[in-house]
Amino acid sequence: MITIQHLTKVYRTEEVETTALQGVSFSVEPGEFVSIMGPSGCGKSTLLNVLGLLDMPENGTYEFNGTEPLKLNERDRSKFRKLNIGFVFQSFNLIDELTVYENVELPLIYAGVPSSERKQRVNDMLKRMNLGHRSAHFPQQLSGGQQQRVAVGRALINRPNLILADEPTGNLDSFNGNEVMEILCELNEGGTTVIMVTHSSHDASFSKRIVYMKDGQIVTERINKEKIAEPI
Repeated sequence: MITIQHLTKVYRTEEVETTALQGVSFSVEPGEFVSIMGPSGCGKSTLLNVLGLLDMPENGTYEFNGTEPLKLNERDRSKFRKLNIGFVFQSFNLIDELTVYENVELPLIYAGVPSSERKQRVNDMLKRMNLGHRSAHFPQQLSGGQQQRVAVGRALINRPNLILADEPTGNLDSFNGNEVMEILCELNEGGTTVIMVTHSSHDASFSKRIVYMKDGQIVTERINKEKIAEPI
């Protein structure tokens, strides 16, 4: 599904040059659940941003289901991202002025989905996330776990092939964190590819493969032969 080769990313200011990625190469098969781990500043989130087409590398290649999205112009890259990739962030990134329903609906509006279809898909998604009774509430009226479920629903509403999750349980207690991890596992078991950045060995143990990074490079990886983590 995904093959990247020799990705390099350098951040520059007037005084400092920081190499975030140093020739990173790896691949992800369709239906995999991959965790990316490593110390702060090792390049995990930068790699996720490049995979999500939120950032551009200096060098390297990136193939996604036969397409090379880095070669697309900005408008086509944005369209490709909306149709193929869903994002789940640590900070939820919900719009406080919109209701739960409106937050989940927003990607469908951007994608030009007709109103009647939007209504059906949003209601189905809120039911799936066990949030139907919260559809008219605003994010600040929800618990952290509920907000993250809204964020997951929004990420899934366009039926992406790939979910990118950046520390998805970082702001949650263990109960709500496990709930989010169970949702990601359920999605993965249904065929969605998941790539997750995490500092948590517990969260990583839900995945099928763990990739370790240090100083902008992949240093090792291992296969989780069986699911280690169980809900607390």
